[in-house]
Amino acid sequence: MTQLTRPLRVLAGILSAALVLVACSGGPQDAPLEVEIMQVVGQQVKQRLKRQPERPPVTRALLDSLDETYIEVTIEDDGQRAYLQPQLVKRDSTPGQVTVWLTEDAVTLAMRNGVLTATRGLRNDMLSSSALIRETGGAMGPAGGETGARRYEFAALDNRSQAFTLACTVSDLGPETIEIIELTYQTRHLQERCESGLDGEYGVVVNDYWVDSRSGQLWQSRQWAGPTTGYLRIRQLTL
Repeated sequence: MTQLTRPLRVLAGILSAALVLVACSGGPQDAPLEVEIMQVVGQQVKQRLKRQPERPPVTRALLDSLDETYIEVTIEDDGQRAYLQPQLVKRDSTPGQVTVWLTEDAVTLAMRNGVLTATRGLRNDMLSSSALIRETGGAMGPAGGETGARRYEFAALDNRSQAFTLACTVSDLGPETIEIIELTYQTRHLQERCESGLDGEYGVVVNDYWVDSRSGQLWQSRQWAGPTTGYLRIRQLTL
């Protein structure tokens, strides 16, 4: 298990019912940047945790006492929740910045400007995903309009992978005020709709992003992590 800082252990010990970990398959040899980064911070996590008892709710007073950056991630299907810190930040020739977020038990999520691009430690991990992001003014979230094809690759049995491509469009659903643990934010609600087949006849993925109207910070999102894990609800708790 990756050695963690004391504040992360403390927060996780008080609050977190950690994400269930399952052995994950390795990616292809010509892995993109997100996959290579994952290998650095802990690939092929094989530890399985028992469900933890219900924890007290997180309060803003508790969060204000911490100096570190945290996000909260909840698996929508079963309500399991974890609190993650940034483990690695890197830029490459592609627009945006890749951040790898880490739980206390080495589940990792890679995001490019807040858009999920890879996971490690979940069932049938997302090995990689292309992400067309906003490039102006430092704003986070997906690019607007007809963003074109988005390619996903997931771990499968026998160390294999399965890839498929969806056609995506991003719409601005307008202003929306959201609340995250006693604080409110004025945001724009962006929705990314990705379809397979004519009019989504073979499947539809809908990702939602709430981006700060002034700073461009992505405060909240609901993003698909694959057919097995389903959707993740992600909130930025501290910066």
